[in-house]
Amino acid sequence: MIEKTLLTTHGKLLVAIPTTLHELTLGQLMQLQEQPDLNDLEAISILSGVSLNALKTVRYMADFGVFANAMLQLSHQLKYLHQQHDIPRRVTFQINNRKVAVNVLNNLSVEPAGAFMAASDIIADEISGYVKTHGEEGLADNFVPSLKAQCRVLAHYFYGRATNKRYDEYAAEAFTEEIKKLPVMEALSVSRHFFSCYPSLSKPRTVFWPPLYRFWRKKPASPNLKNSVTSIRSIPWPAATSPNGPRY
Repeated sequence: MIEKTLLTTHGKLLVAIPTTLHELTLGQLMQLQEQPDLNDLEAISILSGVSLNALKTVRYMADFGVFANAMLQLSHQLKYLHQQHDIPRRVTFQINNRKVAVNVLNNLSVEPAGAFMAASDIIADEISGYVKTHGEEGLADNFVPSLKAQCRVLAHYFYGRATNKRYDEYAAEAFTEEIKKLPVMEALSVSRHFFSCYPSLSKPRTVFWPPLYRFWRKKPASPNLKNSVTSIRSIPWPAATSPNGPRY
């Protein structure tokens, strides 16, 4: 993390931004990729959590130069995010002002049945959207799920474990706001596991996309989750989830 206190027209402003993927949250990455024409101040606002209006009161534009190299390094690291596969042993949430640690590595199954079905529908819809746009050819090499879909799958997986509440599909969908606070390295390594072991959502396959697509093709879409997944739009930052660039 790099931080600096900047002079503003009304005093001082502390700005701190992450310099490594371990410090970047999933929500920050989603925001970076949701804005098609991101400028430097907007990127700093997202990465620091400081409002854009507050940043605009900084007296000297040159003061932001201290963040330039850090943003460049972070942008470079995003190119290789898809190569990270280490699943964390546990993930920590802040629930009702209390830290809640959830064991992950030894409990990689989507439960209960409602969460399983919801996660399955999200993954199936994501695959179907890709196939409709790009065709089945190259699916194994080129398909990369959107950050939104991965976030939603994680919400259904973690909701009951983190809150200790009875599973509720709509409450689980709302839990995406908590998922966005997770470090992006932790979040995507877990979500990729579920995409890779679909449709079982528990035991990974060595080669999974062809059987995955055959399974999806025979499966009706879920009406309550249909049309709720959107693709990642292009951003000026390097594509963070695909080895071959952004998908449209």
